[in-house]
Amino acid sequence: MRFSLGLAKLTGVLALMLLAGCGGTFRTSYSEGVPAAQSANWRLSSVTVTAPRSLVVSEAEVFIPKADIVWREDLSTGNRYEQVEAIMENAIAQGARGLKGSRPVRIEATVTRFHAMTFKAETQAPSGVHDVEFDLQVKDARTGEVLFGPEHVEASFPAMTGAQMARARVAGQSQKSQITAHVAQTIRGLLGLGPDARRTFSGIGG
Repeated sequence: MRFSLGLAKLTGVLALMLLAGCGGTFRTSYSEGVPAAQSANWRLSSVTVTAPRSLVVSEAEVFIPKADIVWREDLSTGNRYEQVEAIMENAIAQGARGLKGSRPVRIEATVTRFHAMTFKAETQAPSGVHDVEFDLQVKDARTGEVLFGPEHVEASFPAMTGAQMARARVAGQSQKSQITAHVAQTIRGLLGLGPDARRTFSGIGG
């Protein structure tokens, strides 16, 4: 028993050392936002999100899978690309719902990375990152004219882990609700509908 406990402790220490080696700098970022005076004339018509099938999906239950798409909360038998598309469409629509002008626009986005936390990382890692990135453009819904973009958007943010995330789940939150809220907040700032959410932070993530 004493040997088993010692081995478990050693394994945990090695895991933490491995995670520490995966630390880096992440951002909520975009180079240029839409001037509020311009977006005031827009009205949201539709949102379309594409997760290219060339992106690599991982189902490995490890701390940080080497993949472009890592997602666990929806059904494991489902299509991860479609699940990510649905999450992002909802998040972007929430962020853009303040567009109430006269010119109908459609927002098109292409996911380049959607690396959420595995359940192993959520429950055992000391910290983490939800790494969400996409390319976005706004078009006139009637003519197809590009009004903004393409713009690469990073909507990454620190992930809750351990007891903090356990308490959040009891309160009704989930990874999906947290990612949706942050992407929506990022979109509001980008469209001139809310405060600028851009920031840089250090974290452990893929």
